[in-house]
Amino acid sequence: MVAVVSGVGAARPDLVVRNSHFAYLGISDQWITSRTGIGERRWLGPGERLTGLAVEASALALADAHCAPEDVDLVIAATATPDRVSPGLAPELAWGLGLRGVPAVDLNAACTGFLYALDQAVAQIDAGRRSTVLVCGADAASRIIDPDDRFTAPLFGDAAGAVVVRATGAERCCADCAPAVVLGADGSLGDILYVDRERERLTVHMEGAEVYERAVDAMAESTRQVCAVRGAEPADIDLFVPHQANARIIRSVLRQLRFPAERTVVYVGESGNTSASSIPLSLHRAQLEGRLPSGTRVGMAAFGAGLTWAAALLDWKGCRHTPNGQAP
Repeated sequence: MVAVVSGVGAARPDLVVRNSHFAYLGISDQWITSRTGIGERRWLGPGERLTGLAVEASALALADAHCAPEDVDLVIAATATPDRVSPGLAPELAWGLGLRGVPAVDLNAACTGFLYALDQAVAQIDAGRRSTVLVCGADAASRIIDPDDRFTAPLFGDAAGAVVVRATGAERCCADCAPAVVLGADGSLGDILYVDRERERLTVHMEGAEVYERAVDAMAESTRQVCAVRGAEPADIDLFVPHQANARIIRSVLRQLRFPAERTVVYVGESGNTSASSIPLSLHRAQLEGRLPSGTRVGMAAFGAGLTWAAALLDWKGCRHTPNGQAP
């Protein structure tokens, strides 16, 4: 059996928070956009729950995959900001989709979480243990910002994004089109980007300059590594979907890879850094814009607290070698 990403969905809150919101910090719209490329982001409003976004995004992904909820035999939620410490987001997500008795588990690898969860889904299918895995990346990063920190408060937004990973017969897809994922972590560097309890709430802390340098190097190198797994080069990627942390990081990664901006997804200006939901949110938007026909070779890379990093390479919704580029 070969694992194939067969559907995608995403959801964002209604509350739009523009850069003018942060004028109380003595910073302007131009100050924020010149440093981050971010113009606005969306936050959950009072009383709104992340679970609602996760359910909405996942339902859209299932519909896109033409998959009934009862076909799902595993739910993985990548998040660092569930509505409650316990239970996690995944069981409540499964319940919200009407799933009963289906295993559901959270995974926390911060902004890299979606790719870590994707790797777990692919491994379950490769092992023959599952046939349909729902992977949802969802974070309410607005819950962990320090509103008085001008360097981190404007960066983050809330969102959820999901994909459906399904098993298909090897006769319909070659092994070369299955998702390849490389993962990495270095706990000795955790103090440059972390979330800890402060003033009775969780707050993100970041050494911006060092995070920037390490994020660029890790995302570029892991992209080269995952391409090498498939005997490819970064230039062979049809569409590159990096974690949307900020525009400067994305531009620097592209320079290291010598990869063209016109084949890169960049939506950070409208969403900010939405952590684990960043990549599936971008995939959904790219598909809506017609940038992801079946068979597109997609590259993805992310970096987050931990420190963690990851990259993936896959054929979108099916093998690129099938006739007319149609999904099998």
